[in-house]
Amino acid sequence: MCTLNGSLSGNRILPVPATPAINLNLVEVFSSLQGEGVQIGRRQLFVRLADCNLACAYCDTPHVAEPTWRAERGPGSTSLVKHPNPASIEILTKLVTEWQCQLPIHHALVLTGGEPLLQSRTLAEWLPQVSRLLPIYLESNGTLPESLAEVLVHVTWVSMDLKLAQVTAEPTPWAAHAAFLQVAGSKTLQVKVVIDATTSDADLVEAAAFVQRHASAVPLILQPRTVAGRPAVTGRQLLSLQATAAREHPHTLVIPQLHPMLAIY
Repeated sequence: MCTLNGSLSGNRILPVPATPAINLNLVEVFSSLQGEGVQIGRRQLFVRLADCNLACAYCDTPHVAEPTWRAERGPGSTSLVKHPNPASIEILTKLVTEWQCQLPIHHALVLTGGEPLLQSRTLAEWLPQVSRLLPIYLESNGTLPESLAEVLVHVTWVSMDLKLAQVTAEPTPWAAHAAFLQVAGSKTLQVKVVIDATTSDADLVEAAAFVQRHASAVPLILQPRTVAGRPAVTGRQLLSLQATAAREHPHTLVIPQLHPMLAIY
């Protein structure tokens, strides 16, 4: 039997230690399939943190801190329960533990946003505890290298978004991205760039050459922007853009978003 007071044979369920009253501003917690990048299709437990330091034109996820955050009643449930913001890390650890009891198949705990590293100091308190339950997968916009350094020891994978100005409507933060990749080092899982019909060959060449210089062993993921549930770039365009990028960085992949296609979280 799975309990919260001890370990489960065959599962990574550990006792929940006492923690101080330290809080995180959240948007939601849910269990779903990873919908982007090289780990697409894996069942993961997502913690979406509130707030972001950028304002990308294509952003499709809510990230502003509200008075409440929501969680599925159980992993994969369509029923949601609201909780007051901010959430204590003790409550979050208990929730992760319970969900692993109910569905012990999660591949990782995904920190997403918003920008999770805006709350790096609290994450540095929480991750030593929760990383014993599940390995940590960090999704970041790659602009806060000093904050990454605060939590990196507890993180298994880092997925960095490279922000092309033509798509985001904000200047590409090349220096911050370079510093971020240097800090992430071998924990970098992928660099992901959102593209659409306005993406020029010149922009893509610059992005691919940048990844080749700073993270040559890391896959570059071209992710077509999703509009009305479908990629906003044609297959022919994607073939051409992938060929352009791969001349600079051979490890370039095209991976559309999965969630809109399946109409799930």
